[in-house]
Amino acid sequence: MIFVYNEGSDELTPAARAGLPDGAPEAPAMPRALHDRAIQRFGPVGLIPNIALVPDLPGRDFFAALDVHSVAYAALEYEARLVGSLAVAGLGAARTFTEDDRLLLGGLAGQAALSIVNTRLYKDARRRLERLQALRTIDVAIAANRDLQSTLEVVLEQIRRQLGVDAALVLLMDVAEQRLVFAGGQGFRTHALQATRLRLGDGHAGQAAVRRALLPVPDLRANPGSFTYAPLLEEEGFVSYCAAPLIVKDEVRGVVEVFHRAPLAPEPEWLAFLEALAGQAAIAIDNTTLLTDLQRTNAELAQAYDATIEGWSHALDLRDHETEGHTRRVTELTLALARRVGGFSETELMHMRRGALLHDIGKMGVPDSILLKPGPLTEAEWVIMRRHPVYAYEMLRLIEYLRPALDIPYSHHEKWDGAGYPRGLKGQQIPLAARLFAVVDIWDALRSDRPYRAAWPEDKVRAHIASLAGTHLDPELVAAFLGMLDEMSRET
Repeated sequence: MIFVYNEGSDELTPAARAGLPDGAPEAPAMPRALHDRAIQRFGPVGLIPNIALVPDLPGRDFFAALDVHSVAYAALEYEARLVGSLAVAGLGAARTFTEDDRLLLGGLAGQAALSIVNTRLYKDARRRLERLQALRTIDVAIAANRDLQSTLEVVLEQIRRQLGVDAALVLLMDVAEQRLVFAGGQGFRTHALQATRLRLGDGHAGQAAVRRALLPVPDLRANPGSFTYAPLLEEEGFVSYCAAPLIVKDEVRGVVEVFHRAPLAPEPEWLAFLEALAGQAAIAIDNTTLLTDLQRTNAELAQAYDATIEGWSHALDLRDHETEGHTRRVTELTLALARRVGGFSETELMHMRRGALLHDIGKMGVPDSILLKPGPLTEAEWVIMRRHPVYAYEMLRLIEYLRPALDIPYSHHEKWDGAGYPRGLKGQQIPLAARLFAVVDIWDALRSDRPYRAAWPEDKVRAHIASLAGTHLDPELVAAFLGMLDEMSRET
């Protein structure tokens, strides 16, 4: 028989046996103190021909029940550390052990000790590698910036797998109510714990949060900790439990709870790894929460900026005496034409929308005497008027948020043949967004009533835009726009 020393319980427990009768009971664990006493009395390799003469022999009653009269043992040691014990016994008649038996038993004990140590080292190395991989898996989940629920699922899976427990859950701190609220769980037979809302200090989880320390409970049946768990114990069959607070930046963000349906005697390494996993879970929760808050703040800022831009565009329409809804219409039509042409990302379309809304922002730099003049402008006045795209550029380039939207405000008065302003760009030198907008802007301007003329009929506007292809406007975009109008007409 081989007994292996367990440092946690300070006992030698049976690990393997051969040659005993079928149905023979398991040998009892041996306290190390009894083993050490036998070593002191009989030496590291003991030969006992008749156990009846040694009433205080460890395990004597067990051997006597099997009709064993002679026992020999050898301590299993490696580098002066106890590994276990090797025991051999003769059933029936007593046996006289020889010096050769002593040498053989001692040699076998040395080999057994080395084998056990090597196996333990291999298992320890493999376990540590798996645990490092588990931490790496959680790191990847954190770096992926997935939603909190997905990250918690990864954390819980690794907790159950690496700690060898049946179930685990995460409670998150509701700061406003100072309660621990269920956020995710795995391995449960019922859904009762999903309604958990514990006050700080209540139950084992609440105590772990208040103490900021691990709280192992070897037997939940004797110490349920809270009536919340008591009804579950019978149906779930939980026996052992441990809670670990989730702490990051010196703040408690929640608690991890692990449950097992058999007794657990966690070793220091097991508890340390649970603490490490809890630390990773806390980081995951903190990062995901920060990301969610940042995304929400960015969305709110974007909405505020867009509302401001729309307000500016409406104010510009009013100042320029534009028809009601001109800017909104040209913006929508420009985006529709851009989607028809294709090749734009959603981000590019977003910048195009802002550029269309602000296409005449530069007119803020044009005096009212020129902008609102009822008659024709003089050449000197036209010089000032043609400066408004430059004013737009000078205004918007200073705002990093709006810099990508500059193409339309700065270039929508450029012409395909190079006769436009302010830079005299030609053909595809003109940004595509500006070329798209120019077609739509002319269409809407001619289709709207102005103080100095009535709106043109659609056929006349279509013919005029077609005539501008290749001079004022990009011919391919003119064809695409007229085709889009045809489709819109058929749909209505």
